[in-house]
Amino acid sequence: MNLPTPSLPLTLTDQLGRRVVVPFPPQRIVSLVPSQTELLFDLGLAARVVGVTKFCIHPSQARQQATVVGGTKNFDFEKIAALRPDLILGNKEENYQQGIEQLAEKYPVWLSDISTLEEALRMIRQVGMLTGTQAKAEALATVISGSFTNLAPTALPVSVAYFIWRKPYMVAANGTFIDDMLRRAGFINVFAKQSRYPEVTREQLAAAAPQAIFLSSEPYPFKEKHVAEFDEICPDATIRVVDGELFSWYGSRLQHSEAYFRELQL
Repeated sequence: MNLPTPSLPLTLTDQLGRRVVVPFPPQRIVSLVPSQTELLFDLGLAARVVGVTKFCIHPSQARQQATVVGGTKNFDFEKIAALRPDLILGNKEENYQQGIEQLAEKYPVWLSDISTLEEALRMIRQVGMLTGTQAKAEALATVISGSFTNLAPTALPVSVAYFIWRKPYMVAANGTFIDDMLRRAGFINVFAKQSRYPEVTREQLAAAAPQAIFLSSEPYPFKEKHVAEFDEICPDATIRVVDGELFSWYGSRLQHSEAYFRELQL
């Protein structure tokens, strides 16, 4: 693809089918999604990232060198306006529609919508196109894709329940990126017949009888102290606190997921 010269705008369709016109290459980028913030830095764009959220913890310097513009679901519009962004990166699930629509009235807003590895790889490549870092993005996507190709599930898949929240209990179910990661890692999601992030009861968990229970480190910060709580419900299950970032961050962090999933295979 022949990209336009820097003096011309670039028009691309985002993952929601919206046409977005961006000055190319964008020089003042605001990222409203932690995993996409990390991706921008890994593509060598640190100097162009002017705004991030308070949850953009990777890389560690992101919140020091860029302005923190609120959370993923509560934007500080005045701070964003002061940054004069020429590109804002968001996500359908992680951000909130009203805030995104308000920003889109003034700025180019490109949105991702990701529930599978293929969609994550497409996002990485498209962010590369948006920012003029196609070669780096393509190389990264190729590495990630290859690592998952080499991920060989165990001969006997293990059934698992993946918890993202406590009080009420909530799990990752069908149609989520986490569910796709579980499947690729060789696990069977016992709540795959339910949609998105349903609440489940102790009784439902006991009836599902998973062989393993994964307690995610995010968004709820499960710790080892919570293991006993689930051991009471499913005493025969293997219970582990797992790195939620390696299951749910769909940017460059995926290059580390395959090795981690191998460690988790029972």
